[in-house]
Amino acid sequence: MSPNADILIRQATPDDAPACGKICFAAFSAVNTAHNFPCDFPNPEYADRLIQGMFNDPGVYCVVAEADGQILGSNCLDERAMIHGVGPITVDPNTQNRGVGRRLMQAVIDRSHERNAAGIRLVQAAFNTRSLSLYASLGFDIREPLVVMQGRTQERSIPGCTVRPATSADLAACNALSLKIHGYDRSDDLAACAQQGSALVVERAGRITGYTSALAFFGHTTAESDQDLQALLASVESFGGPGVLIPTRNAELFRWCLSNGLRVVEPMNLMSTGLYNSPAGAWLPSILF
Repeated sequence: MSPNADILIRQATPDDAPACGKICFAAFSAVNTAHNFPCDFPNPEYADRLIQGMFNDPGVYCVVAEADGQILGSNCLDERAMIHGVGPITVDPNTQNRGVGRRLMQAVIDRSHERNAAGIRLVQAAFNTRSLSLYASLGFDIREPLVVMQGRTQERSIPGCTVRPATSADLAACNALSLKIHGYDRSDDLAACAQQGSALVVERAGRITGYTSALAFFGHTTAESDQDLQALLASVESFGGPGVLIPTRNAELFRWCLSNGLRVVEPMNLMSTGLYNSPAGAWLPSILF
C-alpha cells in the first residue's frame, strides 16, 4: 500500500468482519502490551466473534477505513438508544500517523448527528494518552473515572436482596428505573440480553430495585442503591470478559469491591459529548457507555 494512497471511509459489510477482527485483536494487544496491561480480548477468536456480531447487528452502524483496497481499521456506533455508544475503534498497528482514527471517529460522530442522537458516549483506556487526546480534541469530555474489576466476591449474597434472571415481564420496570436514574432507557439492549439469558434483576421488599443487562465488559447495570449493586455483583462466580466497570467516585462501592477481594485490572474514563445527565442512583456502565 502506498503511504500516499487516499483513505476511504465507508459503511462496513459482514464480509469485512474477518479482516477487522484481526486488526481489532492486533491493535488492542499492541497498545495494552506497550503499557503493561493485559489485552481486553483473550484471543483472536474472541475479537473476531465480537466484530462479527457488531457488523451483523442492525442496531449498530459500523464503518471501515481502507486504502488501495486494504482495510486499515474500523469503528462501530451503537444506535439502540437516544444516547449512542462508540466502539470498539481500532486501527492496524502498522498504519499509524495517517489520521485514520480521527477519520473513523468523525464518521460515526457525523452519523450520530444525522440521526439526531441526544448525545454520544464512549469508554477509553485511561493509560492511552493518544486516544484520550483524540477524543478530547473531537469534543468529548471526561465524565467519570472508572476501573475494570474482576474476581469473585467473598460475600455471596446481600441481606434483604433477591437476585434472579430477568424475564420479558420485568422489562417495563427496568426501563422505568433507567429512565428515573439516567433520563433515558436502553430497552433494545436490555430486551436482547434478557432473551440471551444474561440479564438479572434484584428485588427488595417485593419490587425490582436494580437490573443488569450482563455482569460483563459489554453489560450495563442500573440500581436504586449500592446495596442493590452489591447484591448483583455477589450473585455471580465471575464477570464476563475483562470484568465490570466500577465508577471510582462511588468510593463506598469501590471500597466494598476491594474488601471483597475484587482486583483492579485497568483504569478507564467515561467520556461524552452532547447530553449528559449525572445519574441519580447507582450504576455501572458498559464498555460502550
